[in-house]
Amino acid sequence: YKKMAYNIALRVLRNKEDAEDISQEALIKVFKNIGSFNMKSSFKVWLYRIVMNTCLDFKRKKNIITYSIDKPLENDENEIMQDIPDNTYNPDIVIQNELESQMLYDSIDSLDDDFRTVIVLRDMQGLSYKDIASVLSCNEGTVKSRLNRARNKLKEIITKKLLNTES
Repeated sequence: YKKMAYNIALRVLRNKEDAEDISQEALIKVFKNIGSFNMKSSFKVWLYRIVMNTCLDFKRKKNIITYSIDKPLENDENEIMQDIPDNTYNPDIVIQNELESQMLYDSIDSLDDDFRTVIVLRDMQGLSYKDIASVLSCNEGTVKSRLNRARNKLKEIITKKLLNTES
């Protein structure tokens, strides 16, 4: 599976050295977690998911641009110490996020049971279409169709609420 892991990583990362490192890291994860592998599912799919997640984690880490907050900014005349605001507990942002979350949950709650269920299982719990089909005792096509209609209905509800709050 080494070659398969490498080829997946190479397609995602487009760099031979990074692909070698990441495929090796992914295979180490597979080795360490082989006990948690569900023998009922495909090993290749499990391996593929681990390699893809390892690649995505690597890309996320690589794209992070860091700056020293201790190093002063320099211009022609002098140095200026950086003042970086902490918006973590900014009351306006906290309240805005809370209101948006509440509106989303209220909108989801207003959906029909069938729609609410597929939204929760797919978008909030992250279940696969196959798993949702199993839970709901229907086929995957039904799940996909229901999820599409549920998202469209949710979009419609939220748009209507936003238009009413702006008036």
